Amino acid sequence: MIAWLLTGIATSPWMRAILRYGTNVLGVLLFLLSPRRSGERAGRPAERLEATEKTNDVQRQMLEAAARRPRSRDELAERLSDGRF
Repeated sequence: MIAWLLTGIATSPWMRAILRYGTNVLGVLLFLLSPRRSGERAGRPAERLEATEKTNDVQRQMLEAAARRPRSRDELAERLSDGRF
């Protein structure tokens, strides 16, 4: 049964034309979709880099805030009394 169908497809000029145009259309579609996929793949590392930069910025701000903190309770009390805190 399958051999008969394949033989019928191979001998019919209409079916050969349809298969030829179908394979051409499929090839063009795959060619057009491949840059989209590679663009998606290139976007992922860029997003990861952006997220890493944001994380590093937040950590840097936290370190700067820790460097400005009062060192002791006395220094904290002094800052609070002066209104600088």
